[in-house]
Amino acid sequence: MNKQIAQHLLDIGAVAVQPNDPFTLSSGMKSPIYCDNRLTISYPEVRRAIAAEFEKVIRDKYPEAEVIAGAATGGIPHAAWVSENMNLPMVYVRGSAKGHGKKKQTEGVLREGQKVVVVEDLFSTGGSALKAVDGLRNEGAEVIGIVGIFTYGLKKADEAFQEAEVSWATITNLSTLLEVAELGDEERNKIKKWATNPASEAWLKS
Repeated sequence: MNKQIAQHLLDIGAVAVQPNDPFTLSSGMKSPIYCDNRLTISYPEVRRAIAAEFEKVIRDKYPEAEVIAGAATGGIPHAAWVSENMNLPMVYVRGSAKGHGKKKQTEGVLREGQKVVVVEDLFSTGGSALKAVDGLRNEGAEVIGIVGIFTYGLKKADEAFQEAEVSWATITNLSTLLEVAELGDEERNKIKKWATNPASEAWLKS
């Protein structure tokens, strides 16, 4: 996996480690580490590097892609940069349909049967990315893959993507980040224990 991107995330403060004062993720799960990839949009060098890596992954794994879809909200800017680099149409997908107007979940031009790659900024349990997949499928698109900047590497996400029958990839991950991060052994071990069994809070007592 990409050590340079992991280092970028550390350098800009997108990753925070607090094993003794854990974060609460969007899933409600306690975590000793938090990755806020929304910060990447404020750093041109970092966002360009991310867009370039996304393009490599998409051309390698999903060369038949016809549309790039940004998952709201974190995936939207990255989808815009990737679609520009690849000269492909872009759409974006809300977590749910609007309650007014045309009540659309997907914005932009999307034709039935088009092959779509979803861009997300982060995978924890995979829930938000799969909401985007469902929204696209409901409009007749063929989702051929999901790509993200970073994954915590949780088994729950892998299982969710398998159940949804969708391929996925990230440009860096927790294991790579732990390789390049300057952490003490105690912090590193707590994070590893959490990632192995995040539903248990035994790591807090280690």
